[in-house]
Amino acid sequence: MCLGIPGEVIELLAEHEDLAMVSVEGVKRAVNIGLLRDEDLEPGDWILIHVGFALSKIDEAEAKASLDFLTGLGDAYTDELQALAASDIT
Repeated sequence: MCLGIPGEVIELLAEHEDLAMVSVEGVKRAVNIGLLRDEDLEPGDWILIHVGFALSKIDEAEAKASLDFLTGLGDAYTDELQALAASDIT
């Protein structure tokens, strides 16, 4: 199963304009934000992530509701977090 996971933008990576450091429940990874060039992302913004790409900007309430739901999925969400922790696109 593939999931879209909410993450908070921590830092825009100046040396790679299409990458941002994002935190997903404490797991910090670089995420490709190239699809959201028109969104004017800033640290503190929330995005929906799938396989290392930011698909959309979401608000904090939507992010919290999604995280609450995903936490309830159990293993599927845990597996996705483990895959995120093991990934590195920098």
